[in-house]
Amino acid sequence: MNSTFWWAGSGHTADLLCGRSADYTFVHGYFPMLVCFITVLGGFLRSFIKNSEVIVLAVLSLTGFVIGHLAYSFIQMHQVVYTLLRTPSFSLYCYVSPLIIFMAALDVDFYILKNVLWQVLLTGFISFSMAFIIVGYVVIKFNKASWDLQCCLLFSMTLGIIDPIHSVNTLKTIGISKMYTDIIRGESMIICGVTSIFFGILRNNLVHMFVFREFHVLLDFIFHIFGSILVGYWSARIIQFILTDLFSNTLTSIILCVSMVYMTFYIVEFLKLSGMVALITVGLNLDSLSFKPRMEIIITKFLIMFTTVFQQLIYTFFGIVIGCGENNYFKFNTLNFTLVLFITMNFVRLLTIVLVSPILMRSSYEYNWRWGVVIAWSGIKGVFNLLLAPDIYNLSDKKVESPEMIIFYVQVLSLMTMGINSYMMIHLARTLGLCVISLPRQMAMQNAIDHIQEIIQNTITLFKTEKILTNVNWSLVEEKSKIKYRISFHHISTGEKEQESPTDEVLIEEARLHVAIIQMSSFEKQCQDGILDTEAARILIGATKSYCPIQGKFMSIYDVSTYVKARSWLIKFKKILALLEYHKDTGYFIPYGNNKFLIFIYHIVFSEEFDYAGHIVSLMYIYPLIIHLTSVPRKLNETSLILVNYYFILLYVLQSALKIIILKRKYFHQHWNTLEFCILIIGIIDSFCVYFVKLRPENLVLIQFTIILGYIRIFRFIPLFKLLIPTLINIVDVQIKRRLSLMYSITKGYVKSQEDAKFLIKQISSRESIYQKLYEILETNKRDAIKELGLIEHEDRDVVIALKTRQAIQTVIAKSLKHLAFLCSRGIIDKHEGIEMNKVLLSKIKALNNFPMSIPPPTPDKYLHNIVWLENKDVLIEFFKERAKLAYFDYGDVICKEGEMPQGIYLIISGMAILHSSPPTFGIDSVHRMTRQSQTLFTEYCTCGDIIGELSCLLKREIEYTAICETILQACFISLEDLYEGFDVFWPSLEYKIWLKLALSTAYQYFESALVDEDITFQRCVALNVAYVETLSSCNEMTLDWATMKFVIVVYGSVMDTKTEAPFLAPCILSKTCEQVQGTSDLSKLLIIQATEPVKVSSDSKITGKGSPFSGRKSIG
Repeated sequence: MNSTFWWAGSGHTADLLCGRSADYTFVHGYFPMLVCFITVLGGFLRSFIKNSEVIVLAVLSLTGFVIGHLAYSFIQMHQVVYTLLRTPSFSLYCYVSPLIIFMAALDVDFYILKNVLWQVLLTGFISFSMAFIIVGYVVIKFNKASWDLQCCLLFSMTLGIIDPIHSVNTLKTIGISKMYTDIIRGESMIICGVTSIFFGILRNNLVHMFVFREFHVLLDFIFHIFGSILVGYWSARIIQFILTDLFSNTLTSIILCVSMVYMTFYIVEFLKLSGMVALITVGLNLDSLSFKPRMEIIITKFLIMFTTVFQQLIYTFFGIVIGCGENNYFKFNTLNFTLVLFITMNFVRLLTIVLVSPILMRSSYEYNWRWGVVIAWSGIKGVFNLLLAPDIYNLSDKKVESPEMIIFYVQVLSLMTMGINSYMMIHLARTLGLCVISLPRQMAMQNAIDHIQEIIQNTITLFKTEKILTNVNWSLVEEKSKIKYRISFHHISTGEKEQESPTDEVLIEEARLHVAIIQMSSFEKQCQDGILDTEAARILIGATKSYCPIQGKFMSIYDVSTYVKARSWLIKFKKILALLEYHKDTGYFIPYGNNKFLIFIYHIVFSEEFDYAGHIVSLMYIYPLIIHLTSVPRKLNETSLILVNYYFILLYVLQSALKIIILKRKYFHQHWNTLEFCILIIGIIDSFCVYFVKLRPENLVLIQFTIILGYIRIFRFIPLFKLLIPTLINIVDVQIKRRLSLMYSITKGYVKSQEDAKFLIKQISSRESIYQKLYEILETNKRDAIKELGLIEHEDRDVVIALKTRQAIQTVIAKSLKHLAFLCSRGIIDKHEGIEMNKVLLSKIKALNNFPMSIPPPTPDKYLHNIVWLENKDVLIEFFKERAKLAYFDYGDVICKEGEMPQGIYLIISGMAILHSSPPTFGIDSVHRMTRQSQTLFTEYCTCGDIIGELSCLLKREIEYTAICETILQACFISLEDLYEGFDVFWPSLEYKIWLKLALSTAYQYFESALVDEDITFQRCVALNVAYVETLSSCNEMTLDWATMKFVIVVYGSVMDTKTEAPFLAPCILSKTCEQVQGTSDLSKLLIIQATEPVKVSSDSKITGKGSPFSGRKSIG
């Protein structure tokens, strides 16, 4: 067969196509009809045969074979496939492979792959080598066709490729760890990349094959790898910029992404590099944070759709090519050789897994021989084997008589491995018990189901109170909405069925993995909400995935710092630069008397022109030095160079002499002056040596010494480094500030993830001992992270203030975007106006990219504006500004001690303090507190903006914690007398607002998950009364109206249900079955969140006895 499909070189035209001469007039339009037919047929087959892709591809391959055979016999069908047969095989490779390899690389987790990179490289190398040697030997030994050595080796390289998509699809269905699927997919991509490079080298150098040597192959291989990776990396940065552009829409992003993938591939191939390796690099450098929210799902579905269509077309096309060949080559030996190849490939895969099993066991504690048996069947072949099969014929020295047989073997083996290997993996996984669900995971699933069922029941209970739904059959609703989830028998192992309860160690390990997943979800959510920078989120996710495989390891903030490889080298480098910086201190010499000569020299030496003249002299010497270091010009200008050297030495002597005259001994106190003086001495010695060489030219030792001194003249340029040092210091300062900003953002995101995990640990494990262990671990990690926040803020306040300001702006704009979307969805704002307003807000977010990296802190009096209960009102701020004092504390100073009476409140301006205390009492009487006895000491860190002593001052009771300075601390102090004077002047609103602020803080601290949908900021509560604080003294009663109240939270003290006498101790949320409560502590505070539009609530209708929304002062007394 001689056709363009097999060879696209110039001068090779197709005289005969499919055994029939092409003497008819070709008619356009048939081939698109063929493509549409294959696509539609593939779609119908996938609709009817949903769970077996190999059957679909096998049917399409047979359909293609029938079409090809008909084309061999009939001109009418020959016209349909004529375009395909005239298409070079390399064109099909360029059309199909970019999207498929990009999708495969995109699905690989780069952080996991990076942790096991050397294992993946070694596995890929062993797999490629074994396939190349063993399959090559079998082909040479058992193939009856006349294939030469080069053809056999290229065939073995082609069969050595493992399909990066089909090889892991089956493993995903049996629940294998993603680390193993990424190792296999990474191995397959390495083999694909290496094979494509070798084929590319052969394809590009085929004309010069007679001068082709092993050294050329090695150089080309290295150049292909590094060049392709470099281009791929920068292409990934461009694609990431396109996908994260705030102003791009989804359709534009998809089009640009796909276009960039193909453009990258074609540019790299045009540069004679490997487009496959470049796109693997692009896919690995993109992750979920590289896309806008929900964009990744859309692009992934788009890629899956095109990949599926491309695979169906390729299998059908190559079936057509096989059918167009001669049938007399299909013999019984063909079947035997195919079976031998199938057995050989699986043997090679088994041998590879046996060799790399020690590596995989080292990578993960979960790996065992059972997983090895299953993975040994993962050597599935696919579309990449088919795409490179025609090049075996095209690149061979000796052309085989039946090139279609090469495709036949590859295509049949591909379908056999897809069917048989996939079935064997699933069958072995079930037989060996790898599909079972562990008992801890079953318990976690049951906890989640119970939680969902509880939410459903609460929703039904809430709906029952609506009058419009009174005639609903609630029994039927409860029956139909009840979740009955049972784990099937074959998913539970026999040993675990007999095991009644797993140990705490097993449960804590399962809970640890769930915590890691919660943390990663939190990082992504924070990044999408604008709270966390993309780089910080990417580092946190990467660190979590790095420590996740370590058994029993909960990632702490110190682990993250180790993962980031902190900034210590930058600080050390800056100190070195600061030590080398040239300081021109005029205080070294002050001219006295009327010595005009000294005054004149003083003005010369300490002028900028003098320094510039010295630098110009050094720069002028560059050209003479170049001539001196070059042999031929030096011989021609020997005398001139000597005279020029004398001239420059004279200038150096003059420069140093003027400085010594003025500075005298202090001249040597500056390192740069000492260096210049040493260079001058060496230059003078060099000049004398040159002179003595002329006098005694036979002295070889003197000549050698003079030559060495001639090369040392390069040192004369070292003083020029003084000019670069200030610039380098500025660059290092910027990098240090960026690193500080990044570490602060990372630490803040870590703290938020710990808080998110704490709210969900009840759903992770219902066992109390596991809950307590998880809570202690998360709380300890959170405290350590808050301590790091304070230390970072103390190190550079300006950077932290800039970062906080930027994040505050971004959060406000993000909320504005959500409100705008809500108003547009309700039709309040016109669609066109909404688009324009959305562009305005997005432009403000984009402008934050140029936000300053550091902002100077406000003056101490400005911090009073940050006290939320002062509401930024001038009259309140001026009142306390006159009475507030600045307080300074050194490291280790005690601000206040537990058990002492409060002296006032401290608003921290800078620095960090640590609070040690017993468990907080929340104003609960000792009788009721007996059930909460705990010896655990609480530790909390306070940083800039936090207030110490508010609650103790409100209650005039002993302080419940000890505050110690962790750094030098500056605070704004308002004494207790001044605070109560403010209560009298601004009665009753000021004291009530402090209680409101404390109540909101307590509610969010303990019940954030329940209040996540509530917008109860302090400002809204004051302005719209969406939430307010009620006061209950002992024995006072309060009626709860759940028609207007959504939540009632006891934030201080304790109450009891007057009907059931059930106690409620702060902090807790009252049950909706509670209709009336009575105070059981001396003072109880309840935060009430309204359920309807805020209205003014009369306190007399709610409380029996004294008290009102502003009754805090009277209730204390």
